[in-house]
Amino acid sequence: MENSILKVQKSKLEGQVRVSGAKNNALKLLTASVLTEDKVELYNCPNGLLDMQVHIGMLNRMGKTCIEEGSFLQITENNLSPNLTWDERSIRNSLLILGCLTTRFGEGRVPLPGGCKLGDRKYDIHIMVLEKLGAKVWEEDDYLCTKTEGRLKGCEIYLPIRSTGATENAIFCATLATGITTVWNPHIRPEIIDLIKMLNKMGAKIKVYGQKCIVIEGVERLNGVKHRAIPDNMEALTWAIGATITGGDVEILDFPFEHLEVPLIFLRESGMKYYKGENSLIVRGGTPFPVEISTGPYPGINSDMQPLFAIYGACSRGESNIVDLRFPGRYAYAEEFSKMGVNYSVEGDLLKIQGGNKLKGTNVTASDLRAGMALLLAGMVAEGETTIHNKWQIERGYENLIDKLNQLNVNSK
Repeated sequence: MENSILKVQKSKLEGQVRVSGAKNNALKLLTASVLTEDKVELYNCPNGLLDMQVHIGMLNRMGKTCIEEGSFLQITENNLSPNLTWDERSIRNSLLILGCLTTRFGEGRVPLPGGCKLGDRKYDIHIMVLEKLGAKVWEEDDYLCTKTEGRLKGCEIYLPIRSTGATENAIFCATLATGITTVWNPHIRPEIIDLIKMLNKMGAKIKVYGQKCIVIEGVERLNGVKHRAIPDNMEALTWAIGATITGGDVEILDFPFEHLEVPLIFLRESGMKYYKGENSLIVRGGTPFPVEISTGPYPGINSDMQPLFAIYGACSRGESNIVDLRFPGRYAYAEEFSKMGVNYSVEGDLLKIQGGNKLKGTNVTASDLRAGMALLLAGMVAEGETTIHNKWQIERGYENLIDKLNQLNVNSK
C-alpha cells in the first residue's frame, strides 16, 4: 500500500462532479452504531474510502454485521464484544469507539489510534474526558483500555481547546451515562451538529448552546435509526480550488454552501469566480491572488484546508501567508512543493509562499491525506509529469478518486 503511486500531468478541470458523503461525518455515524444493539441504516456513505473500510472492518470484528450497497450501509448486531482485537492499520476513530464501548459496557479495549501525523496530535484530552466521567484508562501493549465501576457518571467537562474529536467523545460517553453532562468550550461544526441530530433521533437527549456548551442528559438505551450523511465540504472545496488554479470550468453537485461560507469569502476575494446553481457551485474562470489566512474553529478555515490554500497561493503572483495555530507542525508538505519549484519559508507558526514560479513535475510523497491532495492539485498545473507516492493517503479521504479525475478531464493514471 505504501508504495502505491499516482501519475498526473498538466490538466484543466472541466465537467461535472458530485460530492460524496463526508468522511469526517460518516465515520462518526458508524461509531454511533456501537451505542445500540438495534439496526442502523446509513445513506450517502462514502463506503469506498480506505478509512471507511477500516472502520467497517473493525465493526465486523467486534460483532456487528455491515452490509454495503453503493453508498448505503446497513449495520446489525449479533453479539458485540467490548474488546477490539486488531492488528491491521488503525484509524483515529478507534478513540471514539472506545468511548462508545465504555459507556455501553463499562469497559473497552481498542488499538492505539492511527490517522494522519499532524504535528503534536496526542490523545490526552480523550483520556481526560473518559476519566472525568469515571473510567479508569491505561495503555497495554499497543492497546488503550478502560474499566468502570457501574455506568459512567455525568459531570462538567471543560475542554482546554476546541477539539473536534474530544467533543465527539464527550458526547458519545455522556449519552448512556447517568445524570447530566455539560461540555464547555466544544467545537461546534457541521459534522458534530449532524451527529447530534442522529443521536437525538436514536433517543439521546442532547442540546447545543452554540459555541458555549453542549448539555447531554444520559438515557438507558438508544434505538436504531435511518440517517443520511452530509456532503463532504473538504472534497467540495478541493474541486473548487482545482478548477480555479487550472483555469477550468466545473459544476460541483451537492455543494454544501452553508458549511463553507467563510472559505468561499476568502476565495472570492482571492480571485475565484463562482456562481450558485440550484444545488451546485459552478466555478468558471478566475485568477488566483495571494491569500492571507489563519486556521481556526468552525466557521473559520479549518486546519485540513490550509494545504489546499497553500497550493492556491503558490499559483498566484505575490506572497501568501498561512498560519496554522491548531497543528503548527503541519507544513511538512511545503518541502514536497519545493521539489516542484515552489519558493517557501517557515517562520515559527507562519508559512510564507512566494507565488508565481512555474511548477515542474517530479517525484513527490504524500505525507498525509490533505497534503497528498494538495500535491495532486500542484501536479495539475505543473509542466511535465508528477509522480505522487503513497497515493493511498489521498484515497483515505477522496472516494472514487480516479473515476472523478477522469470525469473532470484530468490526465492521470
